[in-house]
Amino acid sequence: MTQHSALAVVAAFCATAFAGTAVAADFTVSATDIEELKAVYGEVKSRHEVNARARIGGTIAEISVTEGSEVGKGEVIARVVDDKLALQLDAADSDIKALTSQLDNARLDLERAQKLLETGATTKARVDQLQTQVDVLVSQLAAATANRAVVAQQAAEGDVLAPEGGRILTVPVTPGSVVLGGDVIATVAGGGYFLRLSLPERHANEITEGSSVAVGGEVLSDTGMPDPATARTGKLVKVYPEIASGRVSADVEVDGLGDYFVGKRTLVWVPVAHREVLAVPPDAVITRHGIDYVRVAGNDGEFDVAVILGERFTKDDRNLVEVLTGLEDGDKVILP
Repeated sequence: MTQHSALAVVAAFCATAFAGTAVAADFTVSATDIEELKAVYGEVKSRHEVNARARIGGTIAEISVTEGSEVGKGEVIARVVDDKLALQLDAADSDIKALTSQLDNARLDLERAQKLLETGATTKARVDQLQTQVDVLVSQLAAATANRAVVAQQAAEGDVLAPEGGRILTVPVTPGSVVLGGDVIATVAGGGYFLRLSLPERHANEITEGSSVAVGGEVLSDTGMPDPATARTGKLVKVYPEIASGRVSADVEVDGLGDYFVGKRTLVWVPVAHREVLAVPPDAVITRHGIDYVRVAGNDGEFDVAVILGERFTKDDRNLVEVLTGLEDGDKVILP
């Protein structure tokens, strides 16, 4: 018996065996447009990653946060102390005290001179001279007070403030470290988390902002596609115009990324193209001896056709499996 004769006998036998249980054609094969997905790893990034810097130079006296601490905007996270500022404050207080005493004496002398002028015991020039001395001392006292306020403000700027609310990523210094103004005391991640993708540049013209993407776990499903039970839906919110080293970057927003780990990687399936396929419901496939068959209704009755299957996907809330060979557009498929 030749191979074709054997296949014909098998087909006839299967058609006879299932003739009593088959019903009218339940599914008509037609070309279906599906998205071509590319699986890439997305890296969790924070919307903003800013540095909390020292505003003055000095020695770090205290650090109140560690890696992973959550902080609010404006919260004091460290304190820098400059011993010279304390000495300058003492000197400014002494200058203010001395000028205040001089001003009090000058005002007493002015009052006495004004009384003597009324009796003619002194001259108008002497009164004007004392008045000028009082005015000079008032100005000097105001300048000394302003200088002290400047030094006090410098001392207050020893408090290192969080520039934004979020999570502390790094603290590259320790108490006792000597820092200069502008040195980084801590790095803060804030503004929410998203996924940063890096795709080959050949897909640069095919990905569009606003597209839906599937975000899955670290393990692929057995079909090589996102597992519907664990995959989440995200949105492609930004495609960057600069291509670096043959890669284009894009950002995806998705719920459930948390607010702790930055740099964690997860699989993302991005639509990069569309193609037409022939597909049938998975329950239409019969597997015997490692070969997949689909029952088709024809003009001469029903018979099984060997098929080669592709990937599984969901279209209009219906699970389908791609048929690479064996079926044609318009075939009537019998569902069990």
